Amino acid sequence: MTETASTGRAERFRTRIPSVLVWYCRIVALMSILSALSPRTNERIDRLPDYILFSLGFLLGVPSLGFGVLMLMLAAAVRRRKRVAWWLLMFLGVFVGPLGWLAVTYLFADLTWSDLQPLPPLIVSFLIQALFVALVVWARREFYAVFDAANVRLALIVLGLAAALSTLIGVTLVAWNDANPDTDLGDQALYTLKAGMAGTGLWWYNTAVEVPHWVDVAVNFLGSVMILAVAWALFKPRRGSVRHEPQDDARLRALLEKFGDHDSLGYFALRRDKNVMWSPTGKAAIAYRPVSGVSLAAGDPIGDLEAWPGAIEAWLAEARQHAWVPAVMGASEEGGKVLSRFGLDAIELGDEAVVEVDEFTLEGRAMRVVRQAYNRVERAGYTTRIRRHSEISRAEMAQLMRRADAWRDGAVERGFSMALGRLGDPSDGECVMVECLDADGTLRALLSFVPWGGRGLSLDLMRRERGTENGLVEFMVIDLIKAGPKYGVEVVSLNFAMFRSIFERAGRIGAGPFLRLARVLLSVFSRWWQLESLYRANMKYRPVWEPRYLCFPKARDLARIAIAAGRAEGFLALPAPRFPRLRRRHDPVDQ
Repeated sequence: MTETASTGRAERFRTRIPSVLVWYCRIVALMSILSALSPRTNERIDRLPDYILFSLGFLLGVPSLGFGVLMLMLAAAVRRRKRVAWWLLMFLGVFVGPLGWLAVTYLFADLTWSDLQPLPPLIVSFLIQALFVALVVWARREFYAVFDAANVRLALIVLGLAAALSTLIGVTLVAWNDANPDTDLGDQALYTLKAGMAGTGLWWYNTAVEVPHWVDVAVNFLGSVMILAVAWALFKPRRGSVRHEPQDDARLRALLEKFGDHDSLGYFALRRDKNVMWSPTGKAAIAYRPVSGVSLAAGDPIGDLEAWPGAIEAWLAEARQHAWVPAVMGASEEGGKVLSRFGLDAIELGDEAVVEVDEFTLEGRAMRVVRQAYNRVERAGYTTRIRRHSEISRAEMAQLMRRADAWRDGAVERGFSMALGRLGDPSDGECVMVECLDADGTLRALLSFVPWGGRGLSLDLMRRERGTENGLVEFMVIDLIKAGPKYGVEVVSLNFAMFRSIFERAGRIGAGPFLRLARVLLSVFSRWWQLESLYRANMKYRPVWEPRYLCFPKARDLARIAIAAGRAEGFLALPAPRFPRLRRRHDPVDQ
């Protein structure tokens, strides 16, 4: 019993070692950056006896901006339990600790053992180094995140290019500002190398070059940029590969047929740029995509509610293995509760507008504006045509696709969480197309809806010709609602309104200053992302508002998740990679 308890305590301590190492890296980074930016701080450290410098070497770091940035990035990699971080910690423990300082001292300062007296503190420093290495070795199993070999090749290329460019600029700066006429280009190049890689404040730093301090800082900054670029290439998130196979589609459609009524976003799991993670029983699945180091899912898991935990566990295990941040966009309240059991936090992202066909009416004072808009469009001679995609011929569908592409706002097809992204695909025959024709029979707008189980539709695509009559979309949606009983439609899911509750509550009497400020900020962003206009457009139909949540592990990951979501939805586009050969086979385009 006692042996079991001691083993358990040892295991708990081992799992906490990476957290200790994270703070070690952060402290070293802070000391390195302060020493590089403040000559006075560096001089005070330099006055310490050598044995104290050795004993505290792990915490004093190197007076270099680049080394400080590297340690910050290493801290982030250690926090994500990356295997490459373990190797770098081992390198630091063996070569940058007291043993490394001793080797550097003998190579550059010609010191002897007598200069390192008293000897006992030096022995203590070696014991500290041995303890550090032992802890890193013991915690090896905690660094389980796999490493992408392509990152090493990319880091070597970046190192070669960045070193050549920074050396050229650095030597030029030193040569122009050197006040000692007796130095030559070799001395200046050596000065640049030392200043760029390790700062100018080390005790072994002896040179005849005389330059202002700003040159030291500038050269060290160039070295810092080089180290930052190499570290970015080395620590960049591991890319995922698309594993959405045809058999996944068949299994997902079987689950949607049985459990599709649960979530209006379920059909969008059939996007072919989403990976699928199955539960061990095969009764549930999560559709996601690795983007910018984030394993981004959308909506609730597909399938039997009792099998959701199995799919979630498998998805989270893969995220840990690849050091991805797990996140879910647009989870329902029920989905958020299940995900919270696995350590994910949740914040309300917005609300989904759901119109109940049986309850919808154009009568009453509240619907007067919508009713007038509908009647005005109808008097102008516009009509709608509603069909399943399977009822549209291939040639006619190709024409509709061309019109939809011509009316698209921008060159990129946007959408991830609530968009299918493949209008006209033969496998989507159950989708519903709503076309709007003018008095001459010319197509002016179209809407496409995907199935929501067996009783509803969810908006996928909305396009209209610029300059057409206002109210066309409302006219088409209302006609679809009127035709709902014909197609067995009981509920229709419309656009998702982000931050709806803020817009609504900020307009009420008694709204606080923070709520009003939040609305002002969101109104500014609405100029680019139509946040408020989507809320206003959906509010016309007096829908039932279903809250949707963003689920995430830690608040510090929200910025990364926001960038990944922006890329997935098509709002943020990064340039294509310059080294396509470094990409692994079968990688998705948007990684």
